Amino acid sequence: MTRLIAPAKLTVSLKITGVRDDGYHLIDAEMESLDLFDELHLTDGDGLEIVDAGSGLAVDAGPDNLVSRALSLVNRSARIRLVKRIPAGAGLGGGSSDAAAILRWAGGVDPVTAAQVGADVAFCLVGGRAQVTGIGEVIRSLEFLDRTYTLLIPPFGVSTPAVYRRWDEMGGPTGTGDNDLEAAAISVCPPLAEWADALSQATGTRARLAGSGGTWFVEGSHPEAAHRGRQAVVVRTFRGSPEPG
Repeated sequence: MTRLIAPAKLTVSLKITGVRDDGYHLIDAEMESLDLFDELHLTDGDGLEIVDAGSGLAVDAGPDNLVSRALSLVNRSARIRLVKRIPAGAGLGGGSSDAAAILRWAGGVDPVTAAQVGADVAFCLVGGRAQVTGIGEVIRSLEFLDRTYTLLIPPFGVSTPAVYRRWDEMGGPTGTGDNDLEAAAISVCPPLAEWADALSQATGTRARLAGSGGTWFVEGSHPEAAHRGRQAVVVRTFRGSPEPG
């Protein structure tokens, strides 16, 4: 059996620099890997089993799952038991990192090819800390910074395509903070604002949205942010993508 780990990713900042003719958005983002992991256990055979280890929303194990798409890309097969710890729909790249773990295991895949599975798969393939541009396939590695973050993760997902569509409909607003998608995400999912306020008030620091949402984060360890049924998750940055073991 081969065990793979798939680190979550945090989009620390996100600026949208343009829109291609095919509708894909061009970005300039800073992303970091986190020490929050999914696990993939590979054996001979075929099929995908997903085990919810407290990740929250259900994840489809069908052919559209990014793990299945990654296997198809590299023309490989395996029986995979995927243990989900990264919440789905939270903007933490769990599905993308799962797919990237498969591509690392298969070997010989570069970030541009990885982006065929999903834009965030390219960064997750490389991991660490990086400036990410293009539609997500251009990765420039940056010096690792040992950081601690407190995440506040709502018990509901936010649709990334819906957020980008709303950003277009709103005329492409520039974020007042480090994330151009923040206003669009709140417009798509108004309850997000309550979670941002809760984290900001608990820590005395303005909460920032991770990617298209719905995770909010602040730098530093703030376990006191957990209150009124809201769970705060304290994580550290992870230096790079692990090799299969």
